[in-house]
Amino acid sequence: MRLSDELPQDHRLATVYRYGAATGGVLLLAFGTLGFLDRLAFFDTTGRQVAGLSSNGLLSLVSVLVGLALVAGAVIGGNLASTLNMIVGGLFVLSGFAGLAVLDSGANLLAFRMPNVIFAFAMGLLILTFGMYGRVSGGLPHDNPYWRARHPEHATPQAVAPQAVALPARGRTPDPVAVESAGD
Repeated sequence: MRLSDELPQDHRLATVYRYGAATGGVLLLAFGTLGFLDRLAFFDTTGRQVAGLSSNGLLSLVSVLVGLALVAGAVIGGNLASTLNMIVGGLFVLSGFAGLAVLDSGANLLAFRMPNVIFAFAMGLLILTFGMYGRVSGGLPHDNPYWRARHPEHATPQAVAPQAVALPARGRTPDPVAVESAGD
């Protein structure tokens, strides 16, 4: 799997990436800001309830920083937003596992409790899905901009012989392998 920046920038999937990054960023900014408003102790390992989750000052700071990064990715958009969503989503899933490993211990620097772990897994999978949507798949359709960028030899309109190609079903493009064999 290649996640290169030379892939198409201007396509309709960029809107999905932007909305995913913006939604995740705004949620994290709200959570972190509520933690700062409660004046939480920075390294308190027991934490206090904020919006149904346990939090401390460090978790509030991390939430605000990651939220700002996601909002910035939403503003920039394109492949950067997609890649940022995938990275942040993966880190959220990893933080869920890390939080699960340190529950009820002195090493719990982010004051995680079980609802935090579940939130980290859910938020991570959501953001990860927004980042991967339409970009990472074994069966991308041939009109997908990422498929065309990875298969330029099949995506060029000159390679298609119009008289030899049957009309595809509505919304689908012809199979390039079938088009090439029909032209021979």
